[in-house]
Amino acid sequence: MSNSEFGLETQAIRTQTERTQFLEHSVPLYLTSSFVFEDAEDMRASFTEEKERNIYSRFTNPNTSEFVEKICKMEGAEDGYAFATGMAAIYSTFAALLESGDHIVSVGSVFGSTHTLFTKYFPKWNISTSYFDINKPETIESYIQPNTKILFAESPTNPAVDIIDLELLGQIAKKYNLILIIDNCFATPFLQNPIQYGADLVVHSATKLIDGQGRVLGGITVGRADLIREIYLFSRNTGPALSPFNAWVLSKSLETLPVRVERHCENAVKVAEFLENHPNVNRVKYPFLKSHPQYEIAKKQMKLGGNIVAFEIKGGIEAGRRFLDKIQWCSLSANLGDTRTIVTHPASTTHSKLTEEERLAVSITDGLVRVSVGLETVQDVINDLQQALEQ
Repeated sequence: MSNSEFGLETQAIRTQTERTQFLEHSVPLYLTSSFVFEDAEDMRASFTEEKERNIYSRFTNPNTSEFVEKICKMEGAEDGYAFATGMAAIYSTFAALLESGDHIVSVGSVFGSTHTLFTKYFPKWNISTSYFDINKPETIESYIQPNTKILFAESPTNPAVDIIDLELLGQIAKKYNLILIIDNCFATPFLQNPIQYGADLVVHSATKLIDGQGRVLGGITVGRADLIREIYLFSRNTGPALSPFNAWVLSKSLETLPVRVERHCENAVKVAEFLENHPNVNRVKYPFLKSHPQYEIAKKQMKLGGNIVAFEIKGGIEAGRRFLDKIQWCSLSANLGDTRTIVTHPASTTHSKLTEEERLAVSITDGLVRVSVGLETVQDVINDLQQALEQ
């Protein structure tokens, strides 16, 4: 099936590995480490890549190939590779494409582990990173150096839910011949397709909304075939491959991604509107609220606003801690994108090791709370947040 023939929902459901002799309706699990060859010539041709076939599950597997094909069709990508985790995808993508002396320009608001890669590990290999302020996109070009190779951004960002104009990034990347990589984890392929705005590669932590039920870890990078080839060769030798079982779970999850994410967004809007009117809340950040600073950009490039709501509770860090303690049944967890609503307070937990100045530079105030809105009855979610806020 080509992208032009069918809609996204059909692609997510009907893209399947070729049926076996048993004519199964649902794709089976291929729990095998390796695959056999018919004879010496078959083996030779397979290892020289004259034949396209499965050799070893660290390279490819029918379950991982199906998952990759689905994401490629949903994102409009040429090719892809699936990883054991989202961070394996981030690390392997950068490591495969960068050389000593290269430079990255990145939005300052990045996931904590990505920030650690950029600031602690990549400098060991003489790879440097410059951060730009997501609220000052007009400054991006000033950070580009002769050795800059990659332009990177998340949108929406974690945890402050800021938005960057993907079309602008695409134009800058083209002007300076940079590789544009977008972390599309919060939006999913259902809500946003960065490739149509000029992204060369798109990365996902499939652990989040793609799985959607907090069951398995996974990651994926899709995009230009020539770049994916480099990432594949690097990963084939370093071994961060997604397991066939997790690939099977994630491929099944994609069949319901559109209907799940649509309901997540529907619930999230209602939670955001409730919070915006609560007296103990200073401000609310949600892409599809008109009060969001990048509301117009979000409306341009996203189908809906996603499931993450960020809000600032009055009273700073201590109020944030008390709020978590008063939550009765919403989950306190480091994950997001689950069927279950999850509440976190970054300043006292995930980002507590940063100084206040460092947190504020990426829009994390002392009272910031992140809510990953789930699929429960939305009034029940609101009731739990309300009683915690009022105590």
